Amino acid sequence: MSHEEFPTDRPAVVTCGLPYANGDLHIGHLRTYVGGDVYARALRTLGQDTAFVSGSDMHGTPVAVNAEQEGVSPESFALDWHETYESTFPKFDVDFDNYGHTHDETNTELTTDIVRTLEENGHVYEKEIMVAYDPTEEQSLPDRYVEGTCPYCGERARGDECDEGCGRHLEPGEIEDPESTITGNPAEYREQTHKFFRVSAFQDYLSDFLDRLEGTSNARNQPREWIEGELRDWCITRDMDWGIDYPESEEGDDDLVLYVWVDAPIEYISSTKQYTERVGPDTFDWAEAWQESGDIVHVIGRDIIQHHTVFWPAMLHGVDYTEPRAVMASGFITLNGKGFSTSRNRAVWADEYLDEGFHPDLLRYYLATNGGFQQDVDFSWERFRERVNNELVGTVGNFAYRALLFAHREFGGTPDAPLSDEVRERIETAMDDFAAAVNDYSVREAGDAAVALAGFGNEYIQRNEPWNLVDDDPERAAQVIRDCVQIAKAVAVLFAPVAPGTCDRLWDQVGGEGSVHDADIDAALEPPAADLPEPTELYEKIPEERVEELNEKLAERVAESEDTEDEDMDIDFDPIESDRIDFETFQDLDIRVGEILEAEGIEGADDLARLVVDIGVEERQIVAGIKQLHDLDSLPGTRVVVLANLEPAELFGVESNGMVLAAGEEADLLTTLGDAVPGERVR
Repeated sequence: MSHEEFPTDRPAVVTCGLPYANGDLHIGHLRTYVGGDVYARALRTLGQDTAFVSGSDMHGTPVAVNAEQEGVSPESFALDWHETYESTFPKFDVDFDNYGHTHDETNTELTTDIVRTLEENGHVYEKEIMVAYDPTEEQSLPDRYVEGTCPYCGERARGDECDEGCGRHLEPGEIEDPESTITGNPAEYREQTHKFFRVSAFQDYLSDFLDRLEGTSNARNQPREWIEGELRDWCITRDMDWGIDYPESEEGDDDLVLYVWVDAPIEYISSTKQYTERVGPDTFDWAEAWQESGDIVHVIGRDIIQHHTVFWPAMLHGVDYTEPRAVMASGFITLNGKGFSTSRNRAVWADEYLDEGFHPDLLRYYLATNGGFQQDVDFSWERFRERVNNELVGTVGNFAYRALLFAHREFGGTPDAPLSDEVRERIETAMDDFAAAVNDYSVREAGDAAVALAGFGNEYIQRNEPWNLVDDDPERAAQVIRDCVQIAKAVAVLFAPVAPGTCDRLWDQVGGEGSVHDADIDAALEPPAADLPEPTELYEKIPEERVEELNEKLAERVAESEDTEDEDMDIDFDPIESDRIDFETFQDLDIRVGEILEAEGIEGADDLARLVVDIGVEERQIVAGIKQLHDLDSLPGTRVVVLANLEPAELFGVESNGMVLAAGEEADLLTTLGDAVPGERVR
């Protein structure tokens, strides 16, 4: 695979991780899909032949479990959510060339063909394994039908993933102290024959693959702990009814279905194939992209890095398909410093955002440019308002409106003057910055290139004051406004991937031909139209009282949800330990008041953060599993409670010397009511 810079002469495919067809979309989900859409549009702006595809993940136990709870078939349940997603993404201008789903005929046939080829090539074998079984319901318990203890870190885990602890993928039979999620009773292990993909045979290939892989650093670095250790084979079948049947063979396969993570990524190929079937191979050839020499870019959430950098490339290599060129793994979205909670309705839902009357471009800009793509981003209505008012209204909108209005009123359009060298060079710099951002897989820097150019435009028009030149030096006034119209046109081209709706309007206001989304980057320097319409403002300020109203609605909704949970649900608290400790044992615990001085995420770790905590007598480095649950930037200055005499431990290569105490699954940090200072003991 060549690593020449984009644009290349090969077809590119940009994919987004498939959403599970089992619940509403919130803005945390949208970060990945907006990021993928921005990146695909930016590639096309550079002139890259690009297909942007995804689809709904219809299979797996989450769908089966939720469908059973609602009393409908998994297929009916999943199709309803698929149709919801299919109609929601366009509302945010997430413009997939094809959006399919894993249960359609194309994906079923292609998955069957790929698995057969893996088996023919000697990459699949049978093995007897222990599988969790519910003796009350008399059925096997795949994946989400079983919960228990992670064998690696000891945290509570689901059957296929340690979602609350180390984040590892778990194979059937690994989870300790298994419990049935159907009955809540202890499960037992029984022997059963399953199919395994021989991932271990690809260890050397995968190590070299990671050396070639481009994208975000977390996607390149995080998998190395799995690749460089003991790489175990992967169970690719499940004993359940919902899914794609394992291809029949002479031996028979006991009605097994394929594990969801086999057919889900194959949907990337299937969706590309469906796009080709619709537009023809002369427009885009799926086989060239996936079976010859395409540039494949996966845009995903960081919780599925392992699947896209270990299992998936091994599968592709095993059937001689194109390996991914890059994986872009996004951080998570928090809300006012706390993790989203769908069960407590603490989220900003996609439909809710639109119902509030906000333009999708405002959220697209916030999600695409608020921090690096792999960093966690905290959403607050206050910060949203600030960025809209200062950057979209105050910089982009203000420049475009004042420049084009002046051109329309004073010159009737674009003045007849050449483009100045200063402005040409500045636009060329913005174009270079945009191209560099695309090749660095940074949607934030791609957006910043356009906003910075608009900022230059504001400074340029203010510095030259054309309103004072119209009478005294009309030629100079014409030159300045000619430059400003060109800057506005360049902003429309470079900002269109981030803000497609408003840039459509800006493109019309600079007299652009056709659609701005069909324009390539060179259009930024093509002369604007001579005649320009009277412009309208692109963005409106969000008043402060609007934020207060939104915060009140959110707080009321969360409170109502939590009250309902308290009334209608039995909260499953851990039982009180029956073994008591004496007072002397308690006194052996050195618990201190501390103050957080520094807080940062640990590279490659989904949940872990490195804290520097002042505990009075010294400063301690402590690793805490709060990365996804708190806004780390807001933690310095926070008083916490620290277990100071805990034995040191090393996590992800970082030494932890103590423990910060927190309550519940959302890591509610314990603090003090009064003015206890760092170092004081808790007694």
